[in-house]
Amino acid sequence: MKEELEKMAASGKIEGRHVETLLHLTNSGFCSHRSWGFGRIKTVDTVFARFTIDFPNKPGHTMDLAFAAESLKAIPKDHILARKAADLDGLRQMAALHHLDLIKVVLGSYGGRATVDQIQAALVPDVIRDDWKKWLEAAKREMKKDGHFVVPVKKTDPIVYQAQEVSLQHRLLVELRAAKGLKARVIVATEIARSIEDLNDKAAAANEVIGALNSEVATYTRTQPAVALEGIFARDDLRQLAGLALIEGEVTANYIWTTDLKFGALMEALPAAKHRRALESFCAANPERWPDVVRGALNSVSAKLCKEFATLLTQSGKLPELKEALSRLVSQHTASSELLLWLGKERSDTFAEILGPEVFRAMLTAMERDQFNERRSNRLREFIVSDQDLIVDLTASADIELIKDLTRALQLSAVFDDMDKRSLLARLVKSHPAVQSLVTGDQTKQDSLLHVSWDSLARRKEEYDELVQKKIPANSSEIAIARSYGDLSENHEFKAAKEMQGILKRRKAELEVALSRARGTDFTGARTEVVSIGTVVQATDLDSNKLETFTVLGAWDFDADKNIISYLTPVGQALLNRKAGDVVEAEVGGERHRHRIEKITTYQAPVAAE
Repeated sequence: MKEELEKMAASGKIEGRHVETLLHLTNSGFCSHRSWGFGRIKTVDTVFARFTIDFPNKPGHTMDLAFAAESLKAIPKDHILARKAADLDGLRQMAALHHLDLIKVVLGSYGGRATVDQIQAALVPDVIRDDWKKWLEAAKREMKKDGHFVVPVKKTDPIVYQAQEVSLQHRLLVELRAAKGLKARVIVATEIARSIEDLNDKAAAANEVIGALNSEVATYTRTQPAVALEGIFARDDLRQLAGLALIEGEVTANYIWTTDLKFGALMEALPAAKHRRALESFCAANPERWPDVVRGALNSVSAKLCKEFATLLTQSGKLPELKEALSRLVSQHTASSELLLWLGKERSDTFAEILGPEVFRAMLTAMERDQFNERRSNRLREFIVSDQDLIVDLTASADIELIKDLTRALQLSAVFDDMDKRSLLARLVKSHPAVQSLVTGDQTKQDSLLHVSWDSLARRKEEYDELVQKKIPANSSEIAIARSYGDLSENHEFKAAKEMQGILKRRKAELEVALSRARGTDFTGARTEVVSIGTVVQATDLDSNKLETFTVLGAWDFDADKNIISYLTPVGQALLNRKAGDVVEAEVGGERHRHRIEKITTYQAPVAAE
C-alpha cells in the first residue's frame, strides 16, 4: 500500500506529507474523528483517492484521502475501541474469565493508565452488560494481588500498569512512607488493613504502619482530635487483624475523650462511617456522664448525627430524658434547624407528643435565626416545601385557634418565597378549611391588627430604621466595591454581599408588614371582668395545685422571668375573654395543663427611673 500511496503522491492526487499518515490509517483499519467519533475504515479507493468509513451515525461515509489525513487519527488494532469493533464476543468472554487481561487492554489503550470512569466508559455497556460495580470490585481484588497494577486509594486517580512486578506489601508501604500528614496515612493504613491477608509479611507491615501512626497521633490530639481518633481506630484495627500485642504508652481513644474538647464539633469532624464507633468509644470512656453530654450536643450537630444520638439514647433506655430535652427546645423555640430537620423527617410514634404545631413554629424561628447560615436554613426550608404531609401531620390534633396562629405566623414569615408560601398555606386550608378566610384576606380588620406595647413597637421601629438607614446602604456599598474586583463568577466577596442583600431585603419586608399591622398601647383601661390584653391573671394549676401568675401583654412582649406572655401565645389565647372561676386548658412546655382562673387585675407598668 505504501507504493500505491507514493504513486498517488507523484501523480498529484495527494500530498507527499500525507503518505505516512494515510499508511497508518490503512494498516490499522480504525480511526477517530473529533466530531463523528470512532470509525472503521472499510475500503481504500486509490483511483478516486478516498476512504469508505463506517462511523456510528454515518455508515458508509466517503472521505477524500487528503481530508482524511488532516482530520483523522489512526486507532491501533489492539486499542479497546478497535477490539470492540473487531471482536466484541471475544472481549465479553475475556471479561467473564480473565479480568486482568481486559484491564490491561484498556490501560494499554490509554498509555498505561486510566481512571475508573475511563475504564467504565470503555467497557459499559458493550463489553460488561451486568453489574459493573460487582465486576470492578472483583477486578480490583485481582489487581491488588498482582504485582503489575497500582490501584490508587483515591477513586479519581488513575489505575496504572507497570511492567516491573512490585509486591502489594511493598507498594502500600511506599505509599505510607510518602503520605503527608496523619489523615493521608490513615487512608493508606485502612487500605493495608483491607489487604492484610494478601501481604507477604503482615506482622512486619502492621508494625511499620502502627509505628508511623503512633508517631503522629500524639501531635494531633490537641489541634485535630477527630483525625487523631481516626488514626487510633485504624491502628487498633490493624493490630487486631495482625494479632499483635498492645504497645505501652500509646495514646488511646480514652485519652482523647478525657481531654477538654467540644464533643459535638469533634463528632462532626469525623467521617459518617466512624460515627457509631466513636459514640461507642465515648460511652465506654465516660460511663456516667455520656448521656448528658450526648443529649446536650443534640442542638449543635447535623441531622444525621441527631439521628445517631437519638438512636443511642433510645437504645440505652434514656428515651424519657431525650423527650424532655426535645420538648424544652421546641417549646422555647431554641431548637436548631438541623435538629428540627431530623425531628421532622423522623415523625415516628416515639415522639408523637412532641410533634405538634409548635414544631412548625420552631422551624420558622430557626430559619429566621439561621438567616446568616443559608446552608442549614435551606436544607430545612427545602424539606418543609417538599414533604407534602409535614404541616398536615403536625397540625392534625391542634385546635383551630392554634391553627389560626400558625397560619398568621406563616403569612408573616419572610423565609419562604411567594410560591412556596402559597403552597404551604394551601395545604393548611385543605386540612383545616376554617382558616380559609385568613388566607384569602376575608378576615376582619380587627383580626389583622397586632396590639403591641409602646416599648416593643419602638424597638421594632429602631430595628427598621437601622436596617434602612445603615445596613442596606452599607451592603450596597459592599456590592459596588466587590463588583469592581471583576470576574463575578469567581468573586466570592460579590457573592457574599449579594447573599446578604437578599437577607436584608427579606427582613425589611417582614418588618414593614409587621409594623403596618401594629397598634401601640400602654394597656390602660383594660377590662378586668374577663381576661384581656393588659391584665394580670392568677390561676391555679389543677394538676399540681400550684398558684401561678400570667401577665397578658402585647404581641411582641415576652419575659419568662417576669411571667409576661404575649396574647398570641397558646396560653394567652386560652385565657382571653375568660372570667374568674373558669377552667382553661393550654399547652405549656410541651404538656397540656388545666388552670382555674382565680383573680384578674389590671397590669401596672413599671415606673421608669428619672
